[in-house]
Amino acid sequence: MRSYQQYCSMARALDVVGDRWTLLIVRELLTQGPCRFTDLRRGLPGIASNLLAERLREMEAAALIARHDEPPPVAATLISLTDRGHDLRGIVGELTRWGAPLMATPPGGDEFRMHWFALPLRHLCRDGAPGRPASTVRLGDPHDGCDIIADQGQIDVRPCSTRRRPDATITAPPPVIVALFTGQMSLQTARTVGLAVDGSTDAVVRVLPGGGKDDQS
Repeated sequence: MRSYQQYCSMARALDVVGDRWTLLIVRELLTQGPCRFTDLRRGLPGIASNLLAERLREMEAAALIARHDEPPPVAATLISLTDRGHDLRGIVGELTRWGAPLMATPPGGDEFRMHWFALPLRHLCRDGAPGRPASTVRLGDPHDGCDIIADQGQIDVRPCSTRRRPDATITAPPPVIVALFTGQMSLQTARTVGLAVDGSTDAVVRVLPGGGKDDQS
């Protein structure tokens, strides 16, 4: 781990989390929760296994992550954030918010994983029908996706679960999902450019900013 060798709290923080991939590993653990090495690897396309192992060793030495062995039926070593690691949630959230305008550029050949939307959706969605029973909107699938849960005026975004039955499932090209959930595109327009809703349209409208009614120019 390289150091700026500056007696400054920001510099020392960057000594710990400023290396390439470190904050994206934090993103994965915030999004996926405790997970296997292979789950992390799948969520970080482009990272070599040996580099991921090295970053995890550094993060463990800095008390950002911990490993623990789960008994059967899991029977695997899981990696999770410590309390110190969870303290980075606000930093990751602010970087996600700050970077949102950069998503306006089409992805081109960039890699994409549906579960990456989980963090920004926690800030973008709102419960537009708090008096109704709880509802769930799914992006993706249990292999790679997230569930948006609206309940009593609150929004929660969790990894997809086979134990949770969504009221609606959305499929769409990534730029369309970004435009829809940032309020730049109405649900009606999104449907003309590749978005499909399987299930309740009302459940989708409930969690969209502004109800997904008006395009913004």
